[in-house]
Amino acid sequence: MDTPLPLCAANLPAIAGRARVPAYDRGRLSAGILHFGIGNFHRAHQALYLDDLFNAGLDHDWAILGAGVRPADAEMRRLLAAQDYLTTVVEQEASASAARITGPMVGFLEPGDTAAILKALADPAIRIVSLTITEGGYFIDPASGVFDPDHPEIRADAAAPDDPKTVFGLIVAGLKRRRAAGTVPFTVMSCDNLPHNGAVTRDAVTGLARLLDADLAAWIADNVAFPNGMVDRITPATGERERQLLADDYGIADGWPVFCEGFRQWVLEDRFPAGRPALERVGVEFVPDVSPYETMKIRILNGGHAVIAYPSALMDIHFVHEAMENPLIRAFLDKIEHEEIIPVVPPVPNTDLAAYFRLIEERFANPKIGDTIRRLALDGSNRQPKFILPTVADRLRQGLPVAGLALEVALWCRYCFGTTESGATTAPNDPNWDRLTAAAAAARNDPLAWLAMEDIFGDVGRSDAFRSAFAAALTALWRDGTGEVLRRYVEEG
Repeated sequence: MDTPLPLCAANLPAIAGRARVPAYDRGRLSAGILHFGIGNFHRAHQALYLDDLFNAGLDHDWAILGAGVRPADAEMRRLLAAQDYLTTVVEQEASASAARITGPMVGFLEPGDTAAILKALADPAIRIVSLTITEGGYFIDPASGVFDPDHPEIRADAAAPDDPKTVFGLIVAGLKRRRAAGTVPFTVMSCDNLPHNGAVTRDAVTGLARLLDADLAAWIADNVAFPNGMVDRITPATGERERQLLADDYGIADGWPVFCEGFRQWVLEDRFPAGRPALERVGVEFVPDVSPYETMKIRILNGGHAVIAYPSALMDIHFVHEAMENPLIRAFLDKIEHEEIIPVVPPVPNTDLAAYFRLIEERFANPKIGDTIRRLALDGSNRQPKFILPTVADRLRQGLPVAGLALEVALWCRYCFGTTESGATTAPNDPNWDRLTAAAAAARNDPLAWLAMEDIFGDVGRSDAFRSAFAAALTALWRDGTGEVLRRYVEEG
C-alpha cells in the first residue's frame, strides 16, 4: 500500500477508499456530553454508538467534549487534537477485519485547566457528564466496599473546593455552579466496568459534597440522576503493533488507533432527566434495572478473565488467544465457570447463561484482537474484590465448595510473588505492587499471610473453608508448579 495517510479532517475524502468515514457534517455537531477519560474503551464503545447515531442523521447536539485529570490525558489530547479529534476503530473477528473513522468528539479540554472544565460543566448545553476512569478511580475503600472520604485526594479537594483536582471534585463544583444559576443539573453516567456503577458514582459525588456542604450534598442526592449501566467490549491497549497494523493493512497513520472485537453491548437504565440521545436506535438496551446484566458480565466475563490471567502469566503466555489454545487453561476456565461461577449468577431476563459463556469463550479465543495476559492481570487488588470474591462469598454463604476459586486466588498470590515458572521477573502490574509482593513472599511459607489483607478479603479471608482451600492450593503451586496443579484440578471429578 502507498505511504500511510495521516488521519485528519482534510484527508477524509482520500481515506474513504480505505476505511468507512463519517457520513455526517462534523461542523454541525455541538457538545451535549462532557466525558472524563478519553481512553481506548470509551472510543470503542460510547463514542462509537454516538458515531452510529450521527451517521443515522440523529441527535447532532449530543457530541462529546473530552476532559481529563491525569498526566496521560494530556498526551491523548495532544494526539487527538493533531488529527482533528478523529479516531480509527478497527473491529476484528477471526475471519474478518474492518476499519472505520469515528468523529463524535468536537473538542478536548486541556487537563489541568480547571476554569475551562468548570465553565463547560456549568454550560446548560452539557446535559450528561460521563466517565471512563477505570475500576480503581472511584476512591472505594476495599475493606468496606464503599466510598472512602478520607482518601488523600478527596481530602485535598475538600480543602480546596474551588480548585479541585479529581473528577469528582470537578463534578461537585460544576453541580454547585448549576444549582446557583438555576440550571437543570446534568446526569452523571459511569461507563466503567463496576457493579452498580451509577450508585458507586453517586456515593463518590455525594460523599465529597458532604465534606463541603450538607445542603449541596442533599440537593445532589435529590436532583441528580446516576443511571447504572453494563458495558462490554474487549478493547486491548494500543501500542506500536496496532499502529503498524493500521498502516500496513489500511494505509492510515493514526497516533492512537483503537483495535477491538466486533462484539459490543451496552445495557442502561433510562434515567436521564435532562434528556439523552436516542441510543436505543443504535443498539443500546434500556432496562428498568441493569443489576442482573452487570452481575452476569462481571462474574462470568471479567471473572473469567481473572481465571485465565494468572496461570497464563505464570506459564509465560503473552496473548489471551494463546491462553485459550492451551488445553489446561481452557479446561480450567470451563470447569470453574460451569461448576462455581455460573451456578450462583442470578437469572438474567431472556438470557441463557451457558450460551452467554460459550460466546465469551469464542471472544477470548479471537486471534485477531491481540489482547494481552498482562492487561488481564492488571490491578488485581482492585479487580479481585469486584470480579472474583463476591462469587466466593455467595458460595460460602450457601455452603458450596470453593476449590476452583480458591485456586484462582492462590494463582494471583503466586503471580504477585514477582517471578514466572521459568524464573522470569514479572514487572509491577498493580498500584499496590510492593505491598502485594511482600504479602506473597510471606505467604510462600505461611499461606494465610495473603488472606491477612483484610481490606481486600474481608469476611472471605476469615472463612475457615476458604482459608483451608486457599492454603492447600498455594502450597501445591509452590511444591508442584502451575501446570501440574491445573492438571489435577481439571481431572478431578
